[in-house]
Amino acid sequence: MASITKIKAITISLILNLSFALPATALAQQQCDSASTGGCHDKAKSLQLKLIAIFSILMASVIGVCLPLFSRRIPALMPDRDLFVVVKAFASGVILATGYMHVLPDSFNALMSNCLPVNPWKKFPFTTFVAMLSAILTLMTDSFAMSYFKKHGINRKGGGVDGEKEKNGERGLGCVENGGLHAGHCDEFNDTMGASTNQCTIRPLIAALCFHQLFEGMGLGGCILQAEYGMKTKAILVLFFSTTTPFGIVLGIGLSNVYSDRSPTALIVVGLLNASSAGLLNYMALVDLLAADFMGPKLQGSMRLQAWSYIAVLLGAGGMSVMAKWA
Repeated sequence: MASITKIKAITISLILNLSFALPATALAQQQCDSASTGGCHDKAKSLQLKLIAIFSILMASVIGVCLPLFSRRIPALMPDRDLFVVVKAFASGVILATGYMHVLPDSFNALMSNCLPVNPWKKFPFTTFVAMLSAILTLMTDSFAMSYFKKHGINRKGGGVDGEKEKNGERGLGCVENGGLHAGHCDEFNDTMGASTNQCTIRPLIAALCFHQLFEGMGLGGCILQAEYGMKTKAILVLFFSTTTPFGIVLGIGLSNVYSDRSPTALIVVGLLNASSAGLLNYMALVDLLAADFMGPKLQGSMRLQAWSYIAVLLGAGGMSVMAKWA
């Protein structure tokens, strides 16, 4: 009898402990989920924004890459015009601020969440480390790809990279650099956008990517025009450039369905991808766009145009930075 009474007492004690412990655990998990998602994390609204992004970026890409192809009829659309240079500088400022002011802070928030264990996530600055590696890997990709194209370039008649083909102040090699190598970078970046459930981050990314695809498309379209390809080749290049970025978003949406968006795994995946995207964006804006243009012969030959371009960069970066107050 004593043993039975003792067993009952232990059972009752366990039940009472569990009755208090389970709500506490559920409450802690709820608080963790709330802290990790916040007011900006809404999966349904984020999906709507991603679908809008797919259509918007697709249209911006098509318009951008096709505009120079009609420039012979409309000279104002030529990529060598001063207005194009200034607007491209504005878009570069938008991309730069998106990486620093929107994507990078979102990575910090995810990887420093209380839902993740202190060790290792709060013991080491993973966000800045991954961003740094991303920038270096992007540089390596550009460098090795440029070397490959120099070594195995198409001849000058084919509009390739080994000729000193000067037209509108632009070499054939620059066409490959600005038009051909960035598709993979954007694809990786949009995997991140497609996987994210932070609608406050997605909104400015849509604007930044539309700007980027529009003006990168115009640069690539100018190269396609210079190369004088046939209609079939032009159509293939336009199709490939226009669909690569939307495909990256679709791929990201698919990845977001693999795991729960409120789990520690989601925080780690999205945080690391955001950090990688931030490093990629910052490299692309500073090196591939701003440095290439401002150190190029066109801007170096005109202090006036250079000054207007700097103003455009500051306006683009400033506008996106102000948006960080609400996004």
